Amino acid sequence: MTIIPGHQRPDPPEQPAGAGFHGAAIAADPPGSGGAWRALDASANRAAEALRVIEDVLRFVLDDAHLTAVAKRLRHDLGDLLATQPLPERIRLRDVAGDVGPGVGPVDALPRRSPADLVAANGARAAQALRSLQEWALLLRPPLAPRFEALRYRLYDLERAALVLVCANERLAGITLCVLVDGGEDAGRFGTLVEGLLDAGVRMIQVRDKSLPVAALVDRVRVAVELARRRSRADALIIVNDRPDVAVAVGAGGVHLGSDDLPLDLVRRITGPTAVVGCTAHDISAALAAVRGGADYLGVGPCFPSSTKSFGSQASQEFLNQVAATIALPAFAIGGVTLDRLDELRALGWRRVAVAAAITRAADPAAMAARFIERLQLPAPGAGAVPGASPGDLPGDHP
Repeated sequence: MTIIPGHQRPDPPEQPAGAGFHGAAIAADPPGSGGAWRALDASANRAAEALRVIEDVLRFVLDDAHLTAVAKRLRHDLGDLLATQPLPERIRLRDVAGDVGPGVGPVDALPRRSPADLVAANGARAAQALRSLQEWALLLRPPLAPRFEALRYRLYDLERAALVLVCANERLAGITLCVLVDGGEDAGRFGTLVEGLLDAGVRMIQVRDKSLPVAALVDRVRVAVELARRRSRADALIIVNDRPDVAVAVGAGGVHLGSDDLPLDLVRRITGPTAVVGCTAHDISAALAAVRGGADYLGVGPCFPSSTKSFGSQASQEFLNQVAATIALPAFAIGGVTLDRLDELRALGWRRVAVAAAITRAADPAAMAARFIERLQLPAPGAGAVPGASPGDLPGDHP
């Protein structure tokens, strides 16, 4: 501030009694509340630290821009709440030297051997801290308690999505090809087809047939599951399209949901926690909802016109690029994928595809599947354009 000769610096405005760091009046606390404020301060620090670790795992280890943004928003909202008067005043009572906690005997900590361990440990720490903040707020400033509670429930959703993301990438590691197989009229031919695909190295098969009676569909899925359970194919996943009840009844690995099927949360109640649940996404809102809802993988497209399923339009460039840029969950390009088109998809960064007719209707399905797998394992070629697609229809990069 510039002082004009002959003038004095004006006095600062008088602060009201009990004013805090920001000049806001603070309601008087009852005597003996210092311990409560210290507890609130410790919980605030724990919550912020734990949320930061989760955010860093999502950002630097999992490279998921969407969930990183969700975590960052949660952490910032906690910071905004902790900046509400009089909560910043808690720091005045911070007493690191006088804290008896460090002198308490050590306890076994949760292991930290993987990113999933980091998410689980810090999710638990953040949830406990937010609950503690809610309880101390009820004692010190009751109107703020529901806001801490709301943050805790948002954390629960984030923790689920983050843990599912880690586990899904581990469980589907190395699976680049999912073959969609109709049940067909001939059970023997179906079994021969599935066995040949498994022998060719296919580790993910989706049984998709809306025309078969339920009893016949159950028989087909049971055959596929039994073939996949053979010692040499123990890591293969059999996925049932649309029918979580059938998947559970015969012990399939999971279920794939379309946009008109049961909601993901209800399907989880049927399948339990260990089943692989995939979701079709035709737009970015559906993709993000599936991630936040705990899907294990996405089927993204349609990328090309399909000979097995009709669509009103192809996926736009904006949608496919958004998935590539913001979502790290395993995603399979689907819709009209053929071997001739595969290099073009690979050049754009796609490493997983879901294929139906190009394999199942080939003269030798097993040999064709092996060619797909071999091609997907090669280094990506140079970028190219998708034939017959406008710039608005090109698939985006995706790990």
